[in-house]
Amino acid sequence: MTPSFIVVEGLEGAGKSSVIELIRSFLVTKGHAVECTREPGGTPMAEAIRECVKQSWDEVVTQETELLLMYAARSQLVENKIKPAMSANKWVIGDRHDMSSVAYQGGGRGIDLSVLGALRTMTLGDFEPDLTLYLDVEPSVGLARARGRGELDRIELSGLTFFENARKTYKELVTASNKAIEIDAMQTMDKVHSDVTIVLHDWYASYLLTNKPSSDNDSRKA
Repeated sequence: MTPSFIVVEGLEGAGKSSVIELIRSFLVTKGHAVECTREPGGTPMAEAIRECVKQSWDEVVTQETELLLMYAARSQLVENKIKPAMSANKWVIGDRHDMSSVAYQGGGRGIDLSVLGALRTMTLGDFEPDLTLYLDVEPSVGLARARGRGELDRIELSGLTFFENARKTYKELVTASNKAIEIDAMQTMDKVHSDVTIVLHDWYASYLLTNKPSSDNDSRKA
């Protein structure tokens, strides 16, 4: 079976890590080898870029710089880790992908979406996730959860309006996509996991049908 690329998206404090582990366990029980990634990051160079993006600087980090760093890290990750893993028949689970940039740098920072589209075309081409699970959480709640984990990084300190705009964009993107599903992350973690499990079972069954190997007879007819 052709391996799949599944992405978990959401604001800070949405609970992505536990959902990623749930998806990983689900796929392993189905007999798949699994590779987990995160953005920005996932390769030596991309992790170095992550540090540049996340840390505070004694100078203004322009929104253009932030955007270009995100796509530089994404390009490294896709070409040097995600695609090779899928070529080796591994399923890949991503903690964030391109939808994050559209929501954060597009919706949150207000960068023209045509600029993001051009960068996406240049760095990713037609490569995209097979399934995106968006964990929806109110920004104030998510930030409170993130703050409970420790000191906030530069992006997490961007302010409530930034995250409200990012959330609005996320929801618009999910509504417009036939490969993205929204999960209410304001529920208890048990209920979130239950909802994710239902989505996974339904999506996986559909994926099996869509990617069913051709029979010998079908092959001879081709």
